[in-house]
Amino acid sequence: MLSAFLIALREGVEASLVVGIILVYLSRTGRGHLARFAWYGVAAAAALSLGVAVALERFRISEDGFEGLMLLVASVFVITMIVWMNRVARHLKKEIEAKVEAYAERAGKAAGWGIFLFVFLMVLREGAELALILRAVELSSEGLQTWIGTIAGIGAAVAVGLFFFKGTLRVPLHRFFAVTSAILMLVAFQLALTGLHELSEARWLPSSKQEMALIGPIVRNELFFFVFIFGAAALLILREWQSASNAKAANEATGEAEKRLLESQNRRQGSWMIAAVGACLVVILVLTADFIYTRANSAPPSARALSADGNVVRIPISEVQDGTLHLYTITAGNQSLRFLIIKKPNGYGVGLDACRICGAEGYRQDGQNVICRHCGAAIYVPSIGDQGGCNPIGVSSHADGGDLVIDISSLTQAAKEIPQ
Repeated sequence: MLSAFLIALREGVEASLVVGIILVYLSRTGRGHLARFAWYGVAAAAALSLGVAVALERFRISEDGFEGLMLLVASVFVITMIVWMNRVARHLKKEIEAKVEAYAERAGKAAGWGIFLFVFLMVLREGAELALILRAVELSSEGLQTWIGTIAGIGAAVAVGLFFFKGTLRVPLHRFFAVTSAILMLVAFQLALTGLHELSEARWLPSSKQEMALIGPIVRNELFFFVFIFGAAALLILREWQSASNAKAANEATGEAEKRLLESQNRRQGSWMIAAVGACLVVILVLTADFIYTRANSAPPSARALSADGNVVRIPISEVQDGTLHLYTITAGNQSLRFLIIKKPNGYGVGLDACRICGAEGYRQDGQNVICRHCGAAIYVPSIGDQGGCNPIGVSSHADGGDLVIDISSLTQAAKEIPQ
């Protein structure tokens, strides 16, 4: 939710600045009648951006490789957004006013349509980027939290833009962009790392059990990045507040020697304060990571032991049709085989409690998700039984009367694919 809030706030403030500059310029140059075309452009861009968001929401590709590519593209967009604004921020007002002047000088409706198209394209750029980036953020967090963060961020951005141009809020924009740029670099890092993890799951990149165990629980747990980003935000805001307080105190000092002494004391005090906050952040991150890894490596869920019925094993369908994860064990020769069953929308997912990447570490259920206990990967339930990613190694089964029947030979054959 925090990542979504920050991205929506940053993109929203950029769009608000662009629209605000255009509206103020039109008003000051006596062209207020063209302002409605600017609002038409905002409305059209917002509607199209919402359409892009809805399309991405419906276009749910479950393959890990494509999700990984989307995450990497989103991280690139975050970085380019930061670079673009930091590069043009100083000359943004002048450039926008020059383009608006060129459009406004046209005769008749051409002036209005020129303003409309300019605003539409400027706002659409921010809106389309926001939709794509938030769709990628949603892949590694809860969808509802992403929408809450997005709505809150857009609301805050509109308020910042409104109060800024009304003169009731004196926001030092260079400080605002400096802080948000640093924080969003962390968001881009999160998206890139998660994307690489998805590509590793899809076997598009070489991966190992060790790499998945190290990175997986972190990139799959929003708590770690929430602490990381929130702590960094608090640290940066504290630094900016300290700098502003020091500058104000230095300006109020009377003598030159007194100013130098005060500046030296403030720098020393600020350094100690930042060091203390940084140390606290490190401790919190270590404790959070320890909690995440401990949870990932907790004891496996219990499994019910079954007996073979000849060369097959039978499980009553009534026992596994509740949509929860069911774990079983059966002994075949000298080998103990552990497998799982879960009801899917189109049948039953049957597989070993193991995968081709993480081995026999097994799975657990967390709400509506099935989670790999080794790397923390969330398994798309309808894909259980299929190949790919960190999915359980699939085992064939069929219904016979009121039972789900699994050949023991299928279990032993699938067990050969478990990495040692």
